[in-house]
Amino acid sequence: MSGARFAIFASSALGGLILILLYCVLATGADAITRMVAQDFEAPQLFFFSGGIVAALSLIMCHVKKDSVTSLRSKRPRTLALRSLLFIAACVFYFFAFRSLPFAEVFVFIALVPIFAAFLSGPILGEPVSWKNWLALCAGVFGMFLLYPEGLGTLTFAHLSAALGALSGSAAMVLARHISRDDDNALLQVLYPNLALFSVMGCVLPFVYRPMDALDLVLIASYASLLFLARWVLVLALTHMKAYVATLLMNLQFVVMIIVGAVLFAELPSLNLIIGASVIILASAYLLLETKGIHLRARRVVTA
Repeated sequence: MSGARFAIFASSALGGLILILLYCVLATGADAITRMVAQDFEAPQLFFFSGGIVAALSLIMCHVKKDSVTSLRSKRPRTLALRSLLFIAACVFYFFAFRSLPFAEVFVFIALVPIFAAFLSGPILGEPVSWKNWLALCAGVFGMFLLYPEGLGTLTFAHLSAALGALSGSAAMVLARHISRDDDNALLQVLYPNLALFSVMGCVLPFVYRPMDALDLVLIASYASLLFLARWVLVLALTHMKAYVATLLMNLQFVVMIIVGAVLFAELPSLNLIIGASVIILASAYLLLETKGIHLRARRVVTA
């Protein structure tokens, strides 16, 4: 598929939805591995190896492209550096959250990402959010809390880490869309943040390193591979979709988890789960259809 055709596909409602669903599947797999590894190792050990692997994969893919010499240069180096710092912060915060909290509680905080993205989209991207879209965003968050009616209980450092992870992660996502307006190579936004993660965690690794067996190495390699694909797909989606629309659609990851739990673990969803998932789907569908006119105009520009 040529670049122009892919841009048309990704800018369409169906194409954007497919990209986000693919991201949800890949990210769920990576998060599951994070939960397992976090029980035995510290964050620098996981992120040093995974960041190095993802950076290496990104570098290889960049060199595969015909414009390999210029593709490693960003037109917005300072913004990319800021995105890299926010990316590192989000990784560390989410690591501590996944170590101590059940998946459900962490993902409730991830539901705040569209709200953060909507707040930041105005000043950074110049993408105003109408009051109708705010209602859809709030409905999506409300649906997330319906999935877990018992609440979060007493807040702990892990809860604070999840909230800070959502804030720094959403800021990094908004900056990704900002950078993509000038940088055509989406892999740059996978390469440099992970290279920064690899470098920073390498400075701390000697103080927390623990020996790893073959299974640990396989888990970390699998985590890095899933993460590489997930982040590449996410940057591609953010290039062609409004940031707050893409982040709200990412909440469909909850639906993926419900389906996986029912099929693999015979965990039948409760009525609250069904209602909450339905609210999320309706809110996501509304935002997706609301941007249809913008996507059609973008298609005419690409094909002109």
